[in-house]
Amino acid sequence: MIDKVNSAAVQSMLSQIRTFEARAKSQPDPVGMDGAVDKPSFGEFIKGAMNSVNDLQSKSKQMTTAYEQGDDVQLTDVVLSMQKASIAFEATLQIRNKVIKAYEDIKNMPV
Repeated sequence: MIDKVNSAAVQSMLSQIRTFEARAKSQPDPVGMDGAVDKPSFGEFIKGAMNSVNDLQSKSKQMTTAYEQGDDVQLTDVVLSMQKASIAFEATLQIRNKVIKAYEDIKNMPV
């Protein structure tokens, strides 16, 4: 028998999958008329990644506030959202550090 927590988790996962599927179907084909692939620029990619991390942190803060106010939010969901936000932020910091290191290495190369 499936308990409530697992059932809710399964429903949440199915909802996310359906959302991603709908989003993928609604986006235009990335291959243009000339056969070239339409890719976002580096700046757009970085902006999208930053927005994603920001969204995770905002969601985590909202869930924490809701839990503290006594709303119907499970503690496990709050902790999971906090961990997701933390991991995303740490990954962003590590990528930033690698980019800065690569820039410094290139800057210090003899010409």
